[in-house]
Amino acid sequence: MKGSTLREMRADILVVGGGLGGVAAALGALRAGRSVVLTEEFDWIGGQLTSQAVPPDEHSWVERFGITASYRALRDGIRDYYRRYYPLTDRARAWRDLNPGAGHVSRLCHEPRVAVAVLESMLAPYRGSGRLRVLQPYRPVSAAVDGDRVTAVTVAHRDGADEIVVTAGYVLDATETGELLPMTGTEYVTGFESRADTGEPSAPDVAQPTNMQAMSVCFAVDHVDGDHTIDRPERYSFWRDYQPAFWGDRMLSFRSPNPRTLEISERSFTPNPDDDPLLVDADQRRNPGDGNLWTFRRIAARRLFRDGAYDSDICLVNWPMIDYFESPVIDVPDPAHHFAAARELSRSVLYWLQTEAPRTDGGTGFPGLRLRGDVTGSADGLAQAPYIRESRRIRAEYTVVEQDLSLDVRGDKGAAIYPDSVGVGMYRIDLHPSTGGDNYVDVASCPFQIPLGALIPRRMDNLLPAGKNIGTTHITNGSYRLHPVEWNVGEVAGMLADFCLERGVVPRAVRDTPGLLADFQNRLVGEGVELHWPDIAGY
Repeated sequence: MKGSTLREMRADILVVGGGLGGVAAALGALRAGRSVVLTEEFDWIGGQLTSQAVPPDEHSWVERFGITASYRALRDGIRDYYRRYYPLTDRARAWRDLNPGAGHVSRLCHEPRVAVAVLESMLAPYRGSGRLRVLQPYRPVSAAVDGDRVTAVTVAHRDGADEIVVTAGYVLDATETGELLPMTGTEYVTGFESRADTGEPSAPDVAQPTNMQAMSVCFAVDHVDGDHTIDRPERYSFWRDYQPAFWGDRMLSFRSPNPRTLEISERSFTPNPDDDPLLVDADQRRNPGDGNLWTFRRIAARRLFRDGAYDSDICLVNWPMIDYFESPVIDVPDPAHHFAAARELSRSVLYWLQTEAPRTDGGTGFPGLRLRGDVTGSADGLAQAPYIRESRRIRAEYTVVEQDLSLDVRGDKGAAIYPDSVGVGMYRIDLHPSTGGDNYVDVASCPFQIPLGALIPRRMDNLLPAGKNIGTTHITNGSYRLHPVEWNVGEVAGMLADFCLERGVVPRAVRDTPGLLADFQNRLVGEGVELHWPDIAGY
């Protein structure tokens, strides 16, 4: 690149991508004493929890079990941060399972910046010791490969000409879309596999590699006095009149398919309801919580803070109407065009809410809705990064399929038991409308394990997935893509890289050698990684 400066760095382990999986991978390796280079292309580490502005999607038992010790430390740290620095009411401060937003989607809805602060504090000691170097904002642009090993990855500054070549014994791909897979020639899959390939009941007869879940560009709003209407987006008329065949109405409306039944249902929207936040029951087993869009993903409930601290609740908009499924953004000629279109869709949703959305009093529009770009940390007011639900996925030693965890298939047997379990997770198979024209696919799941085989590429020796790019299918990605599972996958990838460096073996040897597998699983348990569920039923 003309005018660029080229530097070199070396570490035991390179983690490309600073989302939840990437941060967890770095921590797993750093706790073992390894030197780590961690890269991130956006201004905040934390991925879907922070730069993508998605409150945690978690299972119903998260307060008791079913997550790793370090993920619990993150959750505890977020609550401690609120208790230490925020003007909570006495009732809120005494609430053991404090939910700052009192949102229905999660027992811990919070402002993204708080998670950034806690994640940074978790990494701070390793930065201070010099064993962790964070390159931010940097993105991968090329990789060097020798046979089945990655020898180096070149990352470039997002806003300038600077490039750095990083060499490492192990390279972990924690990017949101599996960016290192094509760069390194690692075999991967995209989109919908066929039923002939996977045997999955919900799969199509023919593979559809360009059929991927919608992405979303989230944003935060509050509702205060005055007119805060944004400029009318250029293509607002297109999005206002847009009506997918299966939607049941225009997309910009409060009517849309119920994900679980596909019946067309109407949601309510009531800014700043007069509710008691401490009575919110955020349990997906009993209620998905999306009936009132304001409280669904609320991230600051004003009544949990002392009078005057907040003029309004803060609501995080990650609703059906912002799902962009016009095109995939992976392996297409011009992904930037579609990222821009998705951002315009989100701005159009906000403009519609401010000007045309129906109110219960018979009027239209909520001009008091104020875009809170200060909450999401972006110049245009939206989330810094798009929420991309579905990544490229490695062709793995073992691929998790629908019949491994579907409640309809498994029944009271529970999810498949993997002898190489390296963690646990639980979420319904939750697929948003897709670029192939599919409606929601929402299937009840059993609490499941994470098999080590899903983290091991069939061929590459020192490249590991550390996020949504593990060996799942289009269908099972719907359960494995959420916050605590991504963290568990990343943490295990970082610990596996250390274990392989220590023992002088490749990852597949750990899986294939009973003694090595037992040693590695014992190490995971010692670090607070749960490998099995108690006897509980799915939902």
